[in-house]
Amino acid sequence: MPSTDFLRALRLQVRTQTDLVRREFSTLPLEMLNCPPAPGAWSILQCLDHLNRYSRYYVPVLAQALHGPADRPILEEVKKSWLGNWSIRSVAPENPKKQKTFKHMVPPQEPLSRDVLTTFLQQQEALLHLLDLAEDAPLNARRVPLEFFRLLRLRTGEAFEFVVTHQERHLHQALRAKPQVSAPAALHTVG
Repeated sequence: MPSTDFLRALRLQVRTQTDLVRREFSTLPLEMLNCPPAPGAWSILQCLDHLNRYSRYYVPVLAQALHGPADRPILEEVKKSWLGNWSIRSVAPENPKKQKTFKHMVPPQEPLSRDVLTTFLQQQEALLHLLDLAEDAPLNARRVPLEFFRLLRLRTGEAFEFVVTHQERHLHQALRAKPQVSAPAALHTVG
């Protein structure tokens, strides 16, 4: 896929994710945001806190990867390595296999504040800014170390897709954690 189309698709996905968080979670009471759907499951804010932890790592390393002179063509096909494909597939929402979360990425068990929401939205803005900057960067040439094993590196384009796909997975999880409000009995009339 050409890099311009690739970046356009990622920007659209990030904007959609941001809109979803604003629409689905921003008006919920704090108690609902902190309520896990089942024992041992993560609440909405825990899902977002987990994503914030990843963003604190990936936003700066992606920014660093985008700086410097372009030593390769900028408008190119975005390529994926076996590691990139594997990493992206492993965090995709449609992958039913649970992934082991490293201890430093696990959100705390105590109730979280609305600051988690604010931080998530700020990180989304930073990610959108980086995706804009990526228009002028070679996405296949520079590499980004994986957070959990820094000797392994993804191409910059792969790293962007990994971050956005990982967010998608945990936003699906956060939606499943959202308490469902049942319709009032008065709406169920017999015709």
